[in-house]
Formats: sequence, structure tokens, C-alpha cells
Amino acid sequence: MCRQLDVARSGFYAWRQRQEVPGPLAAENAVITAEIQAVFQEHRGFYGSPRIHQELRAAGRQVGRHRVARLMQCAQLKARTRRAFRACSRASSGAAGVVENLLLQDFQPPAPNRCWAGDITYIRTSSGWRYLAIWIDLFSRRVVGWKLDHRMDAALVIEALNRALGHRLVEPELLLIHTDQGSQYRASDYRILLEKHEIGCSMSAKGCCWDNAVAESFFSTLKLELDLDDNRKELIAPQQLQRDLAFWIEGYYNRERRHSTIGYLSPIVYEQQFVSTPKLTPA
Repeated sequence: MCRQLDVARSGFYAWRQRQEVPGPLAAENAVITAEIQAVFQEHRGFYGSPRIHQELRAAGRQVGRHRVARLMQCAQLKARTRRAFRACSRASSGAAGVVENLLLQDFQPPAPNRCWAGDITYIRTSSGWRYLAIWIDLFSRRVVGWKLDHRMDAALVIEALNRALGHRLVEPELLLIHTDQGSQYRASDYRILLEKHEIGCSMSAKGCCWDNAVAESFFSTLKLELDLDDNRKELIAPQQLQRDLAFWIEGYYNRERRHSTIGYLSPIVYEQQFVSTPKLTPA
């Protein structure tokens, strides 16, 4: 074969030895791939290459993002993705109590407790529908208050908001909260609570879920990662749903899950970083 291909025998044997004994680069790739697989499994297959790259960097591994993506492809590791977002319509702009859209899709306030977004989603359980109301601080994407109940009324969003106000230092007239035009957010008791704490109110335009895209995106992620799709065959019990939500929101999403819009940090770490950063004072 060497004579026919005009190849030196020594070159052939050297090539065969290289195949049997992996070189330094191949050995390093094997180690990094094992680390990638560990992170991938730890986050239950929901982390893609950008988030896994950040996890490895945080652990001290000096590796490029494209290399991580290439090694994931070779290892056939592909993150689970959610379905495309579908816009929806909920309430007409002619309904009583609708207010102006003051947020105008500005989802990046300069500091915590300046803009919160609220919304409600439906979750089917073995004992019927349950309704989850949440409040998200748009600065850090942190869920600052939430409530799960079998009724979807104004009391649901009020309780979630009271929980948020109970552990956040909100200054009068500085906080703006944004929602859709749902009847819960147009109720008298809800508006009285806002007036009591001197909180501004903003609402999405008619049928425009993009005006509240952060909350919609959060629900999409939550249902994907907790397997809460409405069409699933096995329904979860309400008590188990309550425990799963508490673990995922408080223990994972707020504390650990890296968010692309805040530099691939978790919401709590992003807030801590903001607090610890020296602020410039006017001369």
C-alpha cells in the first residue's frame, strides 16, 4: 500500500500510532466534553452552548464559546427549546379601568424596583385548573412575588403583589408596574393598593402581548422546564405543583438560572453585583 500510494513506511506507522494514542488536544477535548455533559445534565438539558460556556468559565475553565458549541455538537447534546411565542388578545381597550401604556416596551430600567411586570397563566392539574400570578422586576428579571390559587380573581394578583411588597424596598412614586388589560388589574381593590403605595400603573395595548413580553417569556420557560404543557398525559397534583413552583422559582430561577439579557448571570447575582458596584455621585 505504501508503494502504491508513494508513502513512506515510517510515515504510515507514525500515523497509526497517533490514532491509537490521542494527542494533547484530543485529550483536552475529552475532559471538556465530560464537563459539558455534567453541566448539561445538571440543568436537565435546558442549557445551550452560551449558558454552558458561562458555567464553565465561572468554574475556572478557559474555553471559547464556539469550541463549547462544537464539542456539544460532536457529543450530540442539544438543548430543549420552547415553542415559538404566539401573540394573544385578552381584553379590549374600551373596557373600564384601562390605563395608558407608560412602559412602551422599555424592558431595561436603570435600577431595581423601578419597573415590575405582572401576568397570570393557566396550569392544568389533576384537580382542575390552577392559576399562577407573578410579578417580575424587569431590571434583574427576578420573580419578586407569586401566588398559585384555584381562582383567577383580583385577590390572586393582590396577594402576589403584597408578597412582593413585603420583601422589596419600594420608594413612593418610583415604581411603575405593567400588566395586560385583564379584569384583575382593573379591579377597585387592586387600584386602591397601588394608590396606597404610590405605585404607577401601565397597561399593554389591545391584543399586544409583545408589550408584556418578559412575563410571557417567563411563563413559556417555566412550563417547558417543569413539563407543564396543557396537553401532557399525566397531570400533576396541585400540592406537588405548589412545591415544584417554589423550588423552581425561588431555588433555581432566581438563584441559579443564567439569563441572557443580564449578561448570563442569575437574577439574584445580578442584583448583588449592582448593589456592590460603586455609584458615581454628582460633583
